[in-house]
Amino acid sequence: MAEAPAWIDLVDPSDEELRKHLPDDLHPTALALLRAPHVHDDEPRPRIDSHDTYIVGVLLLAVAKRDEDRVYYQEVDFVLTPEQLVSISKTPPGETPFDPKPAIEACHPTDTVGMFAYRLIDEIAERYLDLIDDLNDEIDELEDHVEDWRPGAIRDRISSLRHDLLGIRRTLTPTRDAVHKIVDDRLEIVGVEIFPREVELHFADAYDKLLRASEGLETSRDLVAGVRDYFQAKIANEQNEVMKRLTVIASVLLVPTFIVGLYGQNFHDIPELKWAFGYAWSWGLIVGTTILQLVFFRWKRWL
Repeated sequence: MAEAPAWIDLVDPSDEELRKHLPDDLHPTALALLRAPHVHDDEPRPRIDSHDTYIVGVLLLAVAKRDEDRVYYQEVDFVLTPEQLVSISKTPPGETPFDPKPAIEACHPTDTVGMFAYRLIDEIAERYLDLIDDLNDEIDELEDHVEDWRPGAIRDRISSLRHDLLGIRRTLTPTRDAVHKIVDDRLEIVGVEIFPREVELHFADAYDKLLRASEGLETSRDLVAGVRDYFQAKIANEQNEVMKRLTVIASVLLVPTFIVGLYGQNFHDIPELKWAFGYAWSWGLIVGTTILQLVFFRWKRWL
């Protein structure tokens, strides 16, 4: 009886652990890719490639930390042979590594290595869907606080969300395309049907989830654009209100300035100069015209 395939999960393995569990004919370039730790600025592009006797995959999962308003990336690589699946999780600096435990627990005793790979990728696809939900919740929270948060904080959060969405798109799209290679039967191991038709159908489900996540990501980008437009409209409206009030103040001061300038002319025959109530008259004229202007502005709802 053939020995049942195994799923070996490694977290930040040493070179000795990699050599122990990986195929002897693994290409040095693939070995270097699996060995090297990556930081956010130097992340590998997600891919799944087939070689003569094995299939190697590099996958990235974006994780949202809502309490810190940021996104970081977990890398999980795998090497698939007819006998085993070796998954390699790498711990991001200061973060937690990808945990494939839910995918491992979902496996059945009769599962093949192809199904092991499906369980892993399907778990990643599910987490991408959860990620989109978390991002939409973040966007809804931002929209709810546009009226009461500081403008600088709103601008920073919009910029951060747009940057995060672009980063997620750079990882989600190639992940989806890599899974599509399995659905199209473009990956194989010489002499072994590693992904039979029934397994490819399962991968089609995982591909659909990644496709929904991609569409949800585009919706999230539209939502962020909507919040940005709403914020810009709010700022423009506030500026208009400020300009309106400044214009009213200038208009209110314009008539008294005219009256003072009129009576301040250097002439001797101005009638009010020799009138006993001339001073009171000028003040009454200033106060009266000011009140009339304020009543007019209030009637026009400019105040």
